Amino acid sequence: MLGTIAIWISACATAPGAGDPHRDLVTHRQGSPDGKEHALRGIASWYGDRFHGRQTASGELYDMEGFTAAHKTLPFHTIVRVIEPESRRSVVVRITDRGPFIQGRIIDLSRAAARDLGMLEAGTVPVILQIEAWGDGSYVSNP
Repeated sequence: MLGTIAIWISACATAPGAGDPHRDLVTHRQGSPDGKEHALRGIASWYGDRFHGRQTASGELYDMEGFTAAHKTLPFHTIVRVIEPESRRSVVVRITDRGPFIQGRIIDLSRAAARDLGMLEAGTVPVILQIEAWGDGSYVSNP
């Protein structure tokens, strides 16, 4: 039986796409106090100059030097740790806007947050989102 497990694990490690850094970025979801499930893995992008000073979906003005972000479904004011898995850099942002509206992307970061993740030049990076606190102020116990 152990030999079978070892062969299976070995086969999984060499499966097509095993070297692809995006292969594990399937959409994982987490339930929230609002009763919805929210995407927590995918591609992050950032937005800056063009939107600076404009009103966000939450009613706040967008400040590209603040640590904020847009997510399609997370409640406004939810605090999220955004982790870039390859470098293990992370940044904490507050959800103040809706978006991104490009297929495959799960979060749009402010320029300041993107700079801290080291993604300004690349424009997009794979990320994992970890909810720190919901928009209603309730906290999440993360493993």
